[in-house]
Amino acid sequence: MTTADRPGRLLAISDLHVAHPENRALVKDMRPGTDEDWLIVAGDVAETVEDIRWALGLLASRFRKVIWAPGNHELWTHPDDTVTLRGAARYGHLVEMCRELGVTTPEDPYPVWEGEGGPVAVAPLFLLYDYSFLPAGCTTKEQGLAYARGTGVVCADERFLHPDPYPSREAWCRARVTGTERRLAELPDQLPTVLVNHYPLDRHPTEVLWYPEFAMWCGTRLTADWHRAHRATAMVYGHLHIPRSTRLDGVRFEEVSVGYPREWRKRPEPPGTPRVILPMEVGSGDRGTAPGSGRGRGGTR
Repeated sequence: MTTADRPGRLLAISDLHVAHPENRALVKDMRPGTDEDWLIVAGDVAETVEDIRWALGLLASRFRKVIWAPGNHELWTHPDDTVTLRGAARYGHLVEMCRELGVTTPEDPYPVWEGEGGPVAVAPLFLLYDYSFLPAGCTTKEQGLAYARGTGVVCADERFLHPDPYPSREAWCRARVTGTERRLAELPDQLPTVLVNHYPLDRHPTEVLWYPEFAMWCGTRLTADWHRAHRATAMVYGHLHIPRSTRLDGVRFEEVSVGYPREWRKRPEPPGTPRVILPMEVGSGDRGTAPGSGRGRGGTR
């Protein structure tokens, strides 16, 4: 059977980090298994626009459809990048670049997967975080940041991810949540979804972090019921570098990160293999990396 004869699949991957040569090689080797495969890329492709363009352009030339949701690394205004745009202007620049490449973004109509397991609306989201996943004993962002600084676990977003023109990252997050919730509510009432966001929509995946204070940079409590409210078949995310499947209220939460070479070298699974989201594999859910063996997110990353 040739690739043209096989039924298509909805695949997902994230955290490609192609600035690392080993990860760049993984992307060079990444190909669809069928001519009808779609690929979700759930953020953290790279830090520079040049690298993001290279990776998404290559994947778009191979897969039937590529769907991208931004991670925090794409949004950094990094000193190594010749593009110095900040905040919403940088995001807008990336959206226009993706449209040139034929890549679906959170600003485009949600495509409907009609293959096996469908129809489902595949909804790439850009929501950020609002520091509401606070460390135990902390009740405010200020307390949480002070605690994190005391442990030495502070996300590099504090240096590189600018919210312009919003006054803060949490304000940008609230604006994105409000607008996105309105768009999701406009979908047909009976149409299931695959929700794609760089960060998990519920806090539970962060419970296995080596450094739980890093959860502040991992999402918002505002989306905790979205997997139910918007009829999710699956919730696809990355960011934590702890690839696994869990279930919440019967909904699959699929962490599809590649991560850094120092992380994926330790895993038994071959790196750079996209996860099959649809059709759903028999026995999927509650699998993957054991707690404590993933990234853990130390230092200033």
